[in-house]
Amino acid sequence: MFSILDVLASVGRDWEFLHGAPPAPATFAASYRTTNGAPYWDLNGRRITPDAALDELPGPDLVIVPEMQFDPNRPLPEDLVELARWVAMAHADGATVASVCSGALLLAEAGLLDGNEATTHWAFADMLERDHPEVSVRRERILVPAGEGHRVITAGGASAWEDLMLYLIGRFVGAEAARRIAKLHLISPHGDGQLTYASLTAGRQHEDRTVCEAQLWAADNYACPTPVAEMASRSGLSERGFLRRFRKATGQSPADYIQSLRIEEAKQLLETTDMPVESIATEVGYSEPSSFRSAFRKRVGVSASVYRRKWRILSAVGTV
Repeated sequence: MFSILDVLASVGRDWEFLHGAPPAPATFAASYRTTNGAPYWDLNGRRITPDAALDELPGPDLVIVPEMQFDPNRPLPEDLVELARWVAMAHADGATVASVCSGALLLAEAGLLDGNEATTHWAFADMLERDHPEVSVRRERILVPAGEGHRVITAGGASAWEDLMLYLIGRFVGAEAARRIAKLHLISPHGDGQLTYASLTAGRQHEDRTVCEAQLWAADNYACPTPVAEMASRSGLSERGFLRRFRKATGQSPADYIQSLRIEEAKQLLETTDMPVESIATEVGYSEPSSFRSAFRKRVGVSASVYRRKWRILSAVGTV
């Protein structure tokens, strides 16, 4: 949140200062607003003093909803529903509205994503699809401008605020200003999307004991040649009945769930070992490396080799 304010305030000022040039006229007069403008303690124990209340004048030309903390397995809290109404009114009055991370749920509640594509943090994508089926969720995307005049923009995970900043600065100021800000703040756009960051096994919570037992078995036996048939047999249900019950509880078919387990384990092996990709494919239950490569790219958005290069750099951090 405060990083967004700092970056917007630096446009036309900090680059010029470092290069001995006069500052450009300010494009953004950014402020942090809350429902009542009163100081409060945030989730991490910091005392936050907002700049203003939402209804104070002047009204906004641009609204950015930051990431928020709420349970993705429950309905949106009522206080956020009230906030969504204000966002809808701001948009109706002409403001461009953007969100970061879970903030997309507020835009959806405001009705601004109806019939449009949108993205959000991968952990909230299921909630967005569940509660707002009229929204086309693009969970692989980092940034999605939508609506008439692209006056609604959603950004993916929490760090996607950087991509949003470059987009907004480029749009309202110009490409050169966006490049300067990227260089000044060391911002590098997430060009490979956000699937490379997602946990594929972060799923819906449920209380179906039979399905829970099947999931526990699958966690240790996903490499089994016929895991879905084995889970159905262990459940005591017919295979068709088990499929229906599993999907109802988890939102996934058993086959998709097994694929997710296999790919998630493959990600861990790529991150932490030097095993050849072909050996990893066999280890997680694929008889054909080509099938593994195809499934990996589909779910992660990049090839296994690219994924390994992206994340293995963290393995060297402790040795520096």
